[in-house]
Amino acid sequence: MSDAVQPTAAEVRAAAEAVKTALDRHLAAVERRSGEDDPAVYEAFNELAAAAEAYDELLYDRYDEVTPFEIPGTDDVPPYTGPEEPHAVSVLIRRDYAVAEPQRLLAQAQRVEAADYEDGAEASATVHGALDILFGEFEPDEIASRHKEFGLEEGDSTLWVIAADEQAAPGEWLAGPFEQIDPQRVVCRFDVSAVFDDEIDDVDDVEDELDELDAELDEDEDLERHA
Repeated sequence: MSDAVQPTAAEVRAAAEAVKTALDRHLAAVERRSGEDDPAVYEAFNELAAAAEAYDELLYDRYDEVTPFEIPGTDDVPPYTGPEEPHAVSVLIRRDYAVAEPQRLLAQAQRVEAADYEDGAEASATVHGALDILFGEFEPDEIASRHKEFGLEEGDSTLWVIAADEQAAPGEWLAGPFEQIDPQRVVCRFDVSAVFDDEIDDVDDVEDELDELDAELDEDEDLERHA
């Protein structure tokens, strides 16, 4: 890149400050999280990803240097190419759990079975039978909010909102509900993962890295002034 089109040191510094601001906003949104799929957290995450990407590009263009960190998941969804005014939407949800305490799971299922069944069924004697009972008895959102009571441990989860030209006919997709999904029709998505939790835990480390890069920028500016 020629000197004529290189970003200035001030532009790089402004981009670094934007990353710091985005980090603070993201952490504040996480601390105020109102639920598993809080849109404020999702928005703050995207703002942080955009700020980090812009800073990385300017830093490289100006100083031929890269950042020691990255925001995960920013390239997972291609650009939206669906209808501007969707007439229908599909909401796809996946939540993963580990069966962390099988005995707790079995005990909860046995309580439900004892209260609701009079035919002496013993489905709750096995883990898969207990899962069948509990997920048949409780709504998925209640399972998510009470998962520890059921001996479950949360894994990754995601929610996709997909635009459609029209609502599907009754029964049309029931045989394969998650097949033929066009990722370019994803209007928005909300992801929860330990990957992001690790990134939050590393906020202080990232800020330290930014402080070090700021110090390098200061040194470069001093050299330019004395050149």
